[in-house]
Amino acid sequence: MPGLIRIFSDLHYGDRASRLRSLTQLDPLLEDVDQLILNGDTFDTRPSSHPQQTARIAAEATTYFASCAPKVIHLTGNHDPDISVHHSLDLAGGHVFVTHGDIIFENVVPWGCDTAYFTARIERDLAALDEKSRLQLDSRLTVTRAACLGLPQGHQAEPNLLKYALQVAADNLWPPQRSLRILRAWRETPARAAAIAATHRPAARFMLIGHTHRPGVWTTSSGLTLINTGSLSRPFGALAVDLTATQLNVRRIVARAGHFQPGPVIAEFTLAETPASAKMST
Repeated sequence: MPGLIRIFSDLHYGDRASRLRSLTQLDPLLEDVDQLILNGDTFDTRPSSHPQQTARIAAEATTYFASCAPKVIHLTGNHDPDISVHHSLDLAGGHVFVTHGDIIFENVVPWGCDTAYFTARIERDLAALDEKSRLQLDSRLTVTRAACLGLPQGHQAEPNLLKYALQVAADNLWPPQRSLRILRAWRETPARAAAIAATHRPAARFMLIGHTHRPGVWTTSSGLTLINTGSLSRPFGALAVDLTATQLNVRRIVARAGHFQPGPVIAEFTLAETPASAKMST
């Protein structure tokens, strides 16, 4: 592995809810990093009613990340389902499994107003596969990404502040049980993630996700350590995972003087040194 791999997720660049207004705010966070892994929802690539704005954001991000670190790997998320062909990543000889995290829910966002769409679309596309493919994680990720790409952006692409605020309010108020669904998703996330890992990555000791925007570190009953790197969108904050050949550290991302910087380490884990290189799943 490279000297230092840094992993975080859910920048949501271009969305007014994100605290990331300029990509150069990330500069201190990328100093001395040999490899950067962006674990989904970096920016929104889905079709929008304001394609010029979407294209501008994509161009800015593509230019910035092309030169911000010696190597940058984009993993897909539900907001950027076509940003890469890579949907997951295995590191440290298979001990560290990285994927955005929406795959742990059958309908991607069980707290949202699009659950019916996702349920129907994913069930339809999985039914079109043979039985063996339906059981493979790579196939399920591919089907989920196609479903995400089929759902256009909503308020994320709205440049008008008033219209944006009204759309956000509508999204947050519907369905009426939204808050309860969010709490349920948070509560179920560690067990759901552990079930995915046990089935598809039984050798993994660590699983890194984002998606739910709730940062934290959990040890599941199976022994898997789940790490959610949160988001630069309000209100909860974000974490970064630093990975070397022998160590996995979880640290806070802090904002100072208008920039995001690596903050204090909140969890440390020792890894067995392995010669294996990264393996991507698509």
